[in-house]
Amino acid sequence: MTSPAITSTRPTIKFDRISVILWIGAAVLFAGVFAYGGYLITVMQLAMIYGVFCIGLNFFMGYTGQASFGQNAFAAIGGYGTAILCVQYNMEPVLALVTSMVVAGVAALVVGYPTLRLRGHYLAMATFALGLITYDISVQWTSLTQGYMGYAGIPPLGIGSYTIEDERMKLVCLTVLALIGLWISQRLRNSRFGRALRAISGSEPGAAALGIKISRYKLIAFVIAALYASASGSLFAHTVGFISPEVFGLHMVVVTFTMLYVGGVGTIAGPLVGAIVASLLPEIVRSTGRFQDVAYAAILLLMLIFAPKGLYAVGDLFRSRKVDKPETRA
Repeated sequence: MTSPAITSTRPTIKFDRISVILWIGAAVLFAGVFAYGGYLITVMQLAMIYGVFCIGLNFFMGYTGQASFGQNAFAAIGGYGTAILCVQYNMEPVLALVTSMVVAGVAALVVGYPTLRLRGHYLAMATFALGLITYDISVQWTSLTQGYMGYAGIPPLGIGSYTIEDERMKLVCLTVLALIGLWISQRLRNSRFGRALRAISGSEPGAAALGIKISRYKLIAFVIAALYASASGSLFAHTVGFISPEVFGLHMVVVTFTMLYVGGVGTIAGPLVGAIVASLLPEIVRSTGRFQDVAYAAILLLMLIFAPKGLYAVGDLFRSRKVDKPETRA
């Protein structure tokens, strides 16, 4: 009697040429910025921070197929939470970051339970209102947030007496944290939980027919995205040393959505790639002078036309063209 073949259930990662080229290009770009220094170091630092935010946003929008325009609310919780805890209560930066993430997670759980019962544009508008409400609170509650004056003197990241104050070391630290966040997202995506989220994204009635509890999985995905957003807000506060309501306003929503769609919604590394490209692109077109906004918009439009699924999904486009191309025989 022969025993059945044992197949591995561990997910395999396939690298196509486009993905490898993108990773190599990102590494070369990072090395160039690291060596050159100056203002580009700050730009790349912000790219890594926004990359963490976009990884969480992609988890809810790309993997689960739900629209959320209010993740900046949880970034504000993270930013102001870590600022208040560090400046007023002298809490360690790492502990303040983790505490703020817990608060943001609880807030997402409380808000998401009734909100995620909505669908489509109703859900999008509800989350958008959440972001606007949080922004208004950060402006009006001056006794807690100091309003437009903001919080200054936020200490840099560090543990105990060791703090990261060198700009290059800050970039290295943020890059490592972004890659860790990307690795966690990839592991969750390839897990049973991630497969359930992709089933919900494909068809909610079909996922329900398979026994997947739609509301529960959507709520968990929403909380995970909030944790990423809170972490990015805290990292911004510790990196820049100052926060104000404008940081977590409507501009953050527009910028992060641009980054996510440039990199590729639903892809693994697309959010981080999009954050890097969308952050450095304005610096590249700055040489065009007063036409820089036109050049920036034109490049984004070309990306949407020739890479509608994002830069990280260009490899799929080439593979599909190769399959569709008829073979010629002698």
